Amino acid sequence: MTIQIPDDIAHSLERVAAAQQKSVEQVALDGLRSLCGRATSPEALLRALRKLPHPSSEAVDDLEAAIAAARLPVRDEGAFDRWPPE
Repeated sequence: MTIQIPDDIAHSLERVAAAQQKSVEQVALDGLRSLCGRATSPEALLRALRKLPHPSSEAVDDLEAAIAAARLPVRDEGAFDRWPPE
């Protein structure tokens, strides 16, 4: 099948293809598949998340350490309950 498209769209496809290091045909097919697939928002989100690289165990440990270091102590009183103010 041959599809006639305007030159400006063809040039845009060429730029996108070059940036993604894909052929123009592959970029066009990917776009058409995404339109025809009619994925719901949750499905599209899951597909995007599955494409992300998995973090290393070291990165997870660093994140957990940063979260633990940033925790504030729990107090029974609010800032306005203390008198005189600190």
